[in-house]
Amino acid sequence: MFKGHPKGLYALALANTGERFGYYTMLAVFALFLRANFGLDAGVAGAIYSTFLGLVYLMPLVGGMMADKFGFGKMVTIGITIMFVGYLLLSLPLGGDTFAMLAMLAALLFISLGTGLFKGNLQVMVGDLYNDPQYAAKRDSGFSLFYMAINIGALFAPTAAVKIKEWAEFSLGYSGNDAYHFSFAVACASLILSIAIYYIFRPTFRHVEGGKTKKGDAAAVATEELSPAETKQRVVALCLVFAVVIFFWMAFHQNGLTLTYFADEFTAKSSEGLQSMLFNVWNLVLVIIGVYAGFSVFQSETKKGKFASLAVLVAVIAVLVYKALNVSGSISISAPIFQQFNPFYVVALTPVSLAIFGGLARRGKEPSAPRKIAYGMLVAAVGFAVMAFASVGLLTPDAQEAALKAGADVTFVNPNWLISTYLVLTFAELLLSPMGISFVSKVAPPKYKGLMMGGWFVATAIGNWLVSVGGFLWGGISLTVVWSVFIVLCLLSALFMFVMMKRLEAATK
Repeated sequence: MFKGHPKGLYALALANTGERFGYYTMLAVFALFLRANFGLDAGVAGAIYSTFLGLVYLMPLVGGMMADKFGFGKMVTIGITIMFVGYLLLSLPLGGDTFAMLAMLAALLFISLGTGLFKGNLQVMVGDLYNDPQYAAKRDSGFSLFYMAINIGALFAPTAAVKIKEWAEFSLGYSGNDAYHFSFAVACASLILSIAIYYIFRPTFRHVEGGKTKKGDAAAVATEELSPAETKQRVVALCLVFAVVIFFWMAFHQNGLTLTYFADEFTAKSSEGLQSMLFNVWNLVLVIIGVYAGFSVFQSETKKGKFASLAVLVAVIAVLVYKALNVSGSISISAPIFQQFNPFYVVALTPVSLAIFGGLARRGKEPSAPRKIAYGMLVAAVGFAVMAFASVGLLTPDAQEAALKAGADVTFVNPNWLISTYLVLTFAELLLSPMGISFVSKVAPPKYKGLMMGGWFVATAIGNWLVSVGGFLWGGISLTVVWSVFIVLCLLSALFMFVMMKRLEAATK
């Protein structure tokens, strides 16, 4: 899995890991910061949060157009510089007045524009590394490694956000509101690390930094000719997928909004016993190492490699068992920490997913990309069904807040409900997100590839803007109704995919 890739992949993946670590550190506490620092209600905070997410995924259209003219590498460098300015603005404790609000909104614009210049163009550079025939067969696994790197950065982000805030609050004596700014400062530091990695290892990927292909370039690929009917069929199929993708991201990215609200307002604030081990990111890292070592036992080509992998697996199990036998007391839980479970599951389950679909492919039974997307929507509905079940008998958010202020007894649910929900939603993500990008790259008419990939980002952006629906529902409405909205949307989207399946699968042939 790690062999035979261009060296530039690892440099670009590490640069991206640093940037994503900063981004997800900021995102882990951002919704809570908006409410605590500016006194915003859930709906307004959700609108700001979702608009920011939407811009982050819309701006790659701008970044791509500029890169075609000025080059990918230049846009990546400018993008990371603009992002740094945005995070620097966020890290300044300016208070909660109108000036502070304007500075915060300006910071979000800088971050979204910078991300737009950085994110898509870095991915294009990764893809161009595999235009070399000696690496062409490794393209899919290369993007899997790149995707894992993103989630490694995201895995550590919630812990960093929580720990740095607690340190600023309890060790340095800053107020709870001002302490949030220290979490945003972490993003500044991570961007410095990213750009350092980028330039230190630049010689390994400098050849893919250029802009559009020059005339007469021997590496240029001939454009496949399609009839107008075939072109229309493919564009229509992609638009149908984009329509479904909107509702997936609308539901999935509730992890930073309503699911975080639920963690903050309705989930137990402490954990003990074996469960408490799940809230230590290093225990999760050990599990990931164990998973990969287990796969390596069977996949290593030499006896020495198999033995080394087995030794690592045994060592990991021994350490985890030792820690489990000696766990004692309880630990406090902060709401943002739950956001570590999605990237943890992505990194840990990616080899499992690849093995399952690889086995199905060898037997000729692997589902088509559209079917995987439809199944992903069904699985997402199950995830929110778990939340609906967990919310039975709970007060509305407004009633919960009033009861807490009055000192009345309220019910807090077990953290396992959220942990289980993130597991189910991650299965949905693995079925839908990489499959959707694969479907676009395969089906898009050659002369419209850029436009169609832009369509994917636009659909993602629209879905992120619609995340705010969860924020506006959060308040006086029953929680089971809130989660049911997302269940219904996911089920209707899956049904739509199955109804259109013949048309979608026909476009891939």
